[in-house]
Amino acid sequence: MLSKLPFLPLILVCFGIASLQGSDRPNILFIATDDMNCDLGSYGHPMVKSPNIDRLAARGVRFEHTYSQNPVCNPSRTSFMTGLYPEQTNINTNAGHFREFIPEVTTMAQHFRNNGYYVGRIGKIYHYGVPTNIGENGNDDAPSWEEVRNPIGIDKVVEPDINIIVPGAHSGGVLSWLKVDSEDEEHTDGIGASYAIEMLEANHPDKTGRPFFLAMGFYRPHTPYVAPSHYFDLYPTEAIDPVMLHPNDRDDIPKAALPDRTNQLDLTIEQRKDIIQAYYASISLVDTQVGRLLDALDRLELAENTVVVFVSDHGYHLGAHGLWQKSDLFEGSARVPLIIATPEAGHAKGKTTMSLTELVDLYPTLSELCGIEPPAHVAGQSLVPVLQNPSLGLRDEAYSVTDCRTVRRWDNSKFLGRSIRTDRYRYTEWDEGSYGVELYDYERDPEEFTNLAYDPEHADLMESLRRRLHQRSKEAQVDRL
Repeated sequence: MLSKLPFLPLILVCFGIASLQGSDRPNILFIATDDMNCDLGSYGHPMVKSPNIDRLAARGVRFEHTYSQNPVCNPSRTSFMTGLYPEQTNINTNAGHFREFIPEVTTMAQHFRNNGYYVGRIGKIYHYGVPTNIGENGNDDAPSWEEVRNPIGIDKVVEPDINIIVPGAHSGGVLSWLKVDSEDEEHTDGIGASYAIEMLEANHPDKTGRPFFLAMGFYRPHTPYVAPSHYFDLYPTEAIDPVMLHPNDRDDIPKAALPDRTNQLDLTIEQRKDIIQAYYASISLVDTQVGRLLDALDRLELAENTVVVFVSDHGYHLGAHGLWQKSDLFEGSARVPLIIATPEAGHAKGKTTMSLTELVDLYPTLSELCGIEPPAHVAGQSLVPVLQNPSLGLRDEAYSVTDCRTVRRWDNSKFLGRSIRTDRYRYTEWDEGSYGVELYDYERDPEEFTNLAYDPEHADLMESLRRRLHQRSKEAQVDRL
């Protein structure tokens, strides 16, 4: 089997290169952030300062419509690291570990390790309780990695001082934040970036004779939003105009679709501004660390043979529909930033694609870029054709699910919400419709103010989307192992 033969020459038709072996194969720098939405400069946000993420976008392709398969940390990360949908991994909440259910699965990192790559991890790639497990292995997967580093910084030290909207609650599960007079390198993510640079230096292919797959998992902007004061200063609260709940916005939304989180509807305008300021400060903290990694690639002359991926595990709300945080199936929670920059001359640079993309597509994409056949179980589609021609569209819809237990607490039922996003519409069913249905038209209603599901004029569209959703759901439950 190809994945068991790390030194087998590989014919790379897609690259137009006869063969690549050992250190000639592209390296991978896989950068994952935690709870980061698309409020970034390169995604058109007017306030957020993200010059280094934007610099990466200028080197590659920015994906405008990428969707998490489950907008919760553990199921999303499990999904893109295994190449399987959450229903196939049996991980749909933050509880549990995929090896309990699919013990023999070859993860993306493990796949590169099996094929002769040095494979290392810094920080959060699989699920961690944040901030509880910072500095520990968390819910990691040991077979995936050759070397791991678990940074821990001042953000753990200052936990007793954190502002929190629910006194006594766990700061990682509710809105919480703190401005700290400090330097970047004192924070967990700054320390993590330093570790990553050390690992790049120590495992340079010129030294080791083999390529690397280095996964850098940043913890911010996950709650608590802890960042140095100088990043807060970039976002004066008087310049922040928080999203307020529009009258009657929630009237046509099924109760099952609305996360039940204490006190979030009652936030004052001042609290909203403070929270948004802290969230954006945390994004800028991460952005600076991304810049340090890109600078290291340039300094070490690695950029010309390294594929860089920048991605978040899911999106994040900052007030839309009265929602904050994640775990629902609205656009703000399901949509994620994704940038892929490759050194390949035939791949686009500084371009944007509107191609619908799923995070399960990362596994086959990186495999193809490195000339490695992905395992048969992998469910996604390679994005290499989009990197070559960003005008292409590979999917008719993107599929996402969420477990009702992560969304609401008003009864003890257990079911999934399932959703598809087409180029124009989102169609969502809660427990196959028994707890409600939603239809939004993003061409006419980008803010999702009007649920068209019960409008007779859309009956034919509803039926068409219902069939497509049920087909995708059926496919996402097929046992591929």
